[in-house]
Amino acid sequence: MRTKSARRLAGLFVFASLLSGAAQALPLASVDAACRQLTGRLKGVSARECQASGLNAAGVGTVQGQPILFRDYLASSRRSTPKRILLVGGIHGDELSSVVVSFDWMRRLAAEKFQPFHWRVVPCLNPDGLLKALPTRVNARGVDLNRNFPTPRWAELAPKYWETRTKRDHRRWPGPGPGSEPETRWLVQQIKSFRPDAIVSVHAPYGVLDFDGPRAPPRKLGFLNLNELGTYPGSLGNFAGVQLGLPVITLELPHSAETPTPSQSARIWSDLLTWLDKNLPKGEPPLYQRLADQNWARNAP
Repeated sequence: MRTKSARRLAGLFVFASLLSGAAQALPLASVDAACRQLTGRLKGVSARECQASGLNAAGVGTVQGQPILFRDYLASSRRSTPKRILLVGGIHGDELSSVVVSFDWMRRLAAEKFQPFHWRVVPCLNPDGLLKALPTRVNARGVDLNRNFPTPRWAELAPKYWETRTKRDHRRWPGPGPGSEPETRWLVQQIKSFRPDAIVSVHAPYGVLDFDGPRAPPRKLGFLNLNELGTYPGSLGNFAGVQLGLPVITLELPHSAETPTPSQSARIWSDLLTWLDKNLPKGEPPLYQRLADQNWARNAP
């Protein structure tokens, strides 16, 4: 079973790495400049805080030359090898509350003295959409990043779903091909290299908790109750949860522009940490150690 899973994982990553058609990006802005621009749109996050938060710029950027910012927070305990958690906000540029909450949880991670996980936080995957005159769900090329991940039969299913189910809604265009966008390809590469044991994706505005992947989902995190919304061609939940077998916890905040109160945000965070601690398997090594000995090229289909 493990060999089969590794083979499937390898095939998806090899497929993603061979994708073509990337748009030519502008020269990357600096982290300081990116922080000034991003926080100019966010309530409760200052440019100074962003600049001092230790964010790094990814080696690739968006079509408009914005760096994708991220930061790692190491586990404070060394008693065992920590599980890895990938936290992603701002996949849709008009969901500003998801970015603000990601920064809030970065503050908590920076202040936490006893924290058992290794986190990689991406507060805003889609800065181009957020920085438009009117923030948009899609990126600079009009692509819904959460329909652009390389899921099986994407070329058949994603355009068909867009045409028949969304009636060609321009806010949900999956793009010209799977993984056609620099933001999508970068996150796929992060999943490959970081090898998280779980992914937390913050969205808005449905006000529910969604879940894809193995294990029993949390029934409630804070005031968000479980309401599984299903999987879609090209979605992160489909790609990482269904195809790769990783728990993908999707937090749908109730408002795109208004953030939860500090106490609401703290309760979601506390419940999330509790669920991760109780439900990620303690009897087996983290994913990045289990896959360390796999020759993915040899196992690729």
